[in-house]
Amino acid sequence: MGLDSAAGVSYITPHESVMPISRFCYFPESWNRYINRNSKISVYFYTLHSDEDIMDINTLIHAGRKPAIYTPGTAFMWTDPHISKQLLDVHLNQDTDLASRKHDTIDTTIRWILGQADTTPLDILDLGCGPGLYTKRLAKQGHGVTGMDISDNSIRYANNNHSGLNITYIHQDYLTLNEKNRWDLIMMIFTDLGVLFPGQREELISRVYRALQPGGVFIFDVMNPRWFRNQVPARSWEASPGGFWKDHPYLALSESFIYEDESVVLNQHMVIDDRGGAEIYRFYAHSFSHDDLNTMMLPYGFKTIRFKEGLLPTSDLYESDHVTFCTAVK
Repeated sequence: MGLDSAAGVSYITPHESVMPISRFCYFPESWNRYINRNSKISVYFYTLHSDEDIMDINTLIHAGRKPAIYTPGTAFMWTDPHISKQLLDVHLNQDTDLASRKHDTIDTTIRWILGQADTTPLDILDLGCGPGLYTKRLAKQGHGVTGMDISDNSIRYANNNHSGLNITYIHQDYLTLNEKNRWDLIMMIFTDLGVLFPGQREELISRVYRALQPGGVFIFDVMNPRWFRNQVPARSWEASPGGFWKDHPYLALSESFIYEDESVVLNQHMVIDDRGGAEIYRFYAHSFSHDDLNTMMLPYGFKTIRFKEGLLPTSDLYESDHVTFCTAVK
């Protein structure tokens, strides 16, 4: 146990840094195993220099209960200045598939994606492009590419590192996409569609359809029922002098909840820091069957829907057949 005498904060320092286990859920892997074996452990995180009580345990207990589905969190991860820097590092880390897939997998995915289009070169839009790992490869193959992402940090990195290529990067929330008959191919990779609320998903599909040229293709990937059947509720905590969530001491209480009827997994993280702040991050991950995807896409005018499993290699996050790629033709 360490003590920061200036801040008056006691903390337990892990031997391993926090290890995200999916894009939507960040759990310290070794700590999770430890807590499972020691379920009655209590952590006293604060040693105060005054009688002021900055942690209301009853409030935390209430906030940590399973919420009604689609109850939003109190904080947004993607634009947080500290967290967005951590996310960029994970995107660029080739030792893991946690935020972006490894380069060999990206190359395989791009070859398959380009095989779904009838013409070349293509005018391509990459929604949620991150630091441009796909856009760079597509532009090098002669395509005109636009990358759009809500993270200013990722867009800045992409602009600084991809000069001289036929790429336009836009710092924008893709839910506000407002073009018409513009692109031959719109892609949204790394199961982003599945983290949107139903209303957001419907709005995005409508906007994508409008933005495609006639005959254009929308390609995206989602988790499918085989993945959902393997999900189980989990709970873990992390006490850190500074890490993924904050650059100063914090306690993160993480838990996942299953919504069977909606085929949804919620990964919830309560982050309490040494300055009296408390935030709740909630990430809803949906799974979709082929029937679900047809029902979702066809009403917007897409005339052909095709599916592909087994494109990705098995990883620590999922089996190869847990991810479905969908090709929808306008």
